Amino acid sequence: MKRTPLCLAATLLASLSVPALAQTIAITGGKLAIGDGSDPVENGTVVIANGKVVAAGAGVAVPAGAQQIDATGKWVTPGLVSGFSRMGLVEVTYVSETNDSTAEKSPFSAAIDVSTAINPLANPIAISRTSGITRAVVVPEGSGSVFAGQGAVIDLGADMAPITKAQAFQFVELGETGAKRAGGSRPAAYLLFRTSLREAQDYARNPAGYDGRSKDSILTRADAEALVPVVQGKVPLMVHAESARDILAALDLRKEFPALRLILAGAAEGWTVASQIAAAKVPVIAGGIEDLPARFETIAATQSNVGRMEKAGVMVALGMFTGDDGLQVRTATQQAGNMVALQKVPGATGLSWGQALRAISSAPAEAVGLGDRIGSLKPGRAGDVVIWDGDPLELESAPVAVWIDGVAQPMENRQTKLRDRYATPAPGQLPKAYEH
Repeated sequence: MKRTPLCLAATLLASLSVPALAQTIAITGGKLAIGDGSDPVENGTVVIANGKVVAAGAGVAVPAGAQQIDATGKWVTPGLVSGFSRMGLVEVTYVSETNDSTAEKSPFSAAIDVSTAINPLANPIAISRTSGITRAVVVPEGSGSVFAGQGAVIDLGADMAPITKAQAFQFVELGETGAKRAGGSRPAAYLLFRTSLREAQDYARNPAGYDGRSKDSILTRADAEALVPVVQGKVPLMVHAESARDILAALDLRKEFPALRLILAGAAEGWTVASQIAAAKVPVIAGGIEDLPARFETIAATQSNVGRMEKAGVMVALGMFTGDDGLQVRTATQQAGNMVALQKVPGATGLSWGQALRAISSAPAEAVGLGDRIGSLKPGRAGDVVIWDGDPLELESAPVAVWIDGVAQPMENRQTKLRDRYATPAPGQLPKAYEH
């Protein structure tokens, strides 16, 4: 597929003058996908006003006075949402000064709030933004407890206000990782989990009487307070569980704590217990490229996992579970594209194109309870829109324009600047190291 020249992207963005948020913008003529699982439509129109989607679809009228962007020959989608990431917490993985994803020596666990550490100037944010990612679910990485802390949902806009929702969910590690953090076994992990939630209930009944410093206390006062809305069902609990037995054990937790609003993360063996997950109406955020077992808890891993769960009635979103969760969330389109390609593999189960796009747009938003605010081009959602030079689920395609909350975003990052600087360097402009 022919790539759109960079000058065209510049022209599109230059046509949007400040203040963009106050303008009414109409993007017309493109192949339009809403992000709700439906198929794309030809010659669609998206209208954005005051930072939100007003209308999107075929036959949508362009309001008088709207700034019109011609997307003829291109694809138009909602901004993509990374369903599982450490975006904004990590700049260089193995440089501790730039990595706020975990706190190995902290006395706190559930109370840790990652929203306080998001760095909107981190290079991975700009790189991901210019790859069509406009929002990310940011998950803490625990160390001393099964509870890792409170995750956030952020936007990737080029500004200093990245938080869409702070304290959006609590994250807990079960399975092999949780067992290690709880002392060495799964029974210990579940005992720690249950005891912690019971202490949170005690705190809720009598905050003044809770002694978080007692040697018998599992939780500090701050951690107990952070778990109260989880026990009460006011804040979702994202549970990382990969194996079938850990998934079922997580679902079983609601027998003792019926108000829990569970989200399953990982679920590499989810397809083997998909009917139980569907019956429990628990959303899943899974990896889209895990097709081989990497650990004992993922023995039944298959790339058909997502498609089989979806076929069984589970709402599945895609996230990054490969160790590059702080840097490479831009591979979301590759993961979704793989799901579409699986439909052509004998014996495999994939997703339709519309389902695959939903898995990286509205499904992650819905999983964390923000489906009414972000993730699709339905009226009232945030004005996050991407224009692509081709099918966004094909590796040859790339964004040519991105809006977040109705604001046109810069289409450059450190990588593009380096590319442009050294693509055709003039004599004498290369660094000294190039002379050796």
